[in-house]
Amino acid sequence: MSTPNASSLRGLEVSPGKPPILRAELTGDAPTWVAEHRDALHAVIDEHGALLVRGLGLGDTGQVGAVFQRLASGGLMGERESFAPRTAYAPGVYSSTKWQPNEPMCMHHELSYALEFPNLMMFACRTAPGAGGATAVCDSAAVLDALPADLVARFEREGWLLSRNYNEEMGASYAEAFGTADRGAVEDYCRANAIDFEWQSGGGLRTWQRRYAVVAHPISGRNCWFNQIAFLNEWTLDPDVREFLVDVYGRESLPFNTHFGNGDPIGPHIVHPITQAYQANTRREPWQSGDLLLVDNIRTAHSLEPFQGPREVLVGLADPVGTGGFSAE
Repeated sequence: MSTPNASSLRGLEVSPGKPPILRAELTGDAPTWVAEHRDALHAVIDEHGALLVRGLGLGDTGQVGAVFQRLASGGLMGERESFAPRTAYAPGVYSSTKWQPNEPMCMHHELSYALEFPNLMMFACRTAPGAGGATAVCDSAAVLDALPADLVARFEREGWLLSRNYNEEMGASYAEAFGTADRGAVEDYCRANAIDFEWQSGGGLRTWQRRYAVVAHPISGRNCWFNQIAFLNEWTLDPDVREFLVDVYGRESLPFNTHFGNGDPIGPHIVHPITQAYQANTRREPWQSGDLLLVDNIRTAHSLEPFQGPREVLVGLADPVGTGGFSAE
């Protein structure tokens, strides 16, 4: 029996500036169709880094969960260390992150600051927005090639550092992020996951974690720019939002920020070439209700573009992998 590959799927469209698009021809229900074409779908993801499947008619939460289950090779995974609240519909099936419709969400790799993260991201559009709101994608190997060599070399040597200040006012609280309000359990998780922590006098939690910025793809072996350095950096925020947060919390107590691995600040002159590299390699296709987007989370970054009108996208995190703790040579 021959191994299924991308060319075995009829109706696959590969166009510049867009993720590959497959128009499914259903003869039964969506979970059955996905199960029958699972290996070929994964072959497209391996080749192109992402795939948009159109025509599945996804809408019911149970149906979406069944599709996610059939596509996951290593099972669905729960989310820990979230930076914003989500609604959990079923084990491994979540709402997209709550976000202001008029604000773009920078390109990033899901949970790239955690020791364990999903290899496969799945997005199912139940309700497409009236305008905008695409989940755009970007090849992280191409981004790595586009960045200044000296900047890449420094991040390869040092990694990057994420600082977080959990509170009850903005983003996920530590109880939401770690799945428990028990301080002892939170401390145990932090110690087990290479996270330094400090409890604040007002009951908040401050954490620091050092992670790789460049990782080798587990299948191709190619190095990929894999992090959230730009996304969680203060200089990616809208200027008015940044000014407000600095006024309220102070620079050292922002809800989140990123630094070089040695703790040095990452300023706008560092963030700018990263966002430029993302923009130059972005692919997008507007959502249609019922669409399914599959993303190789290591090879491909994703973002959220501003939108108008109701937008409902369900998210599945699958096939957990990890890089282990960072250690400089």
